[in-house]
Amino acid sequence: MNKRTNFASGAPWESIVGYSRAVRIGHVVEVTGTVASCEGKVVGENNMYEQARYALEKIGTVLAEAGATYADVVRTRMFVTDISLWEEAGRAHGEVFSQIRPCTTMVEVSALIAPEYMIEIEATAYIPDA
Repeated sequence: MNKRTNFASGAPWESIVGYSRAVRIGHVVEVTGTVASCEGKVVGENNMYEQARYALEKIGTVLAEAGATYADVVRTRMFVTDISLWEEAGRAHGEVFSQIRPCTTMVEVSALIAPEYMIEIEATAYIPDA
C-alpha cells in the first residue's frame, strides 16, 4: 500500500475547505489549483504573465517539498479568466516547461476565487524512481 503525504501551505482556508496544497501517493504528486497569492495579496495584479509565473514558482516549491521537480510534471491545467491573454499565460508556462512538454489544458472560466486573480494552475507529477 502506498503511503499518503499531504502538504500544506498554512493558508487558513485549507482546513475550512478541506484540501491540501499537494498530495503525494507513491509515484504521483497532485498539486492543487494555484493562484498568484502571497500572504493573502495578489502578485502581479492585472498582469496575466506575472500571475502565471508566480503560480508556477509556487508549484515548483511544493513539488520540491514532495520530492519532485518540474521535469516530473506530466500534466498541467490552466484556468484563465480572459482567454484572449492566452499568449501571456503560455509564455510563462513555456519558460518552465518548453523542454519538458507535459500535457496541458487551458480553459476560460467565468471567475476564480477572487476577482483580482486571472489564472489558476494545477499540476500532476510522476516520480519514476519513487
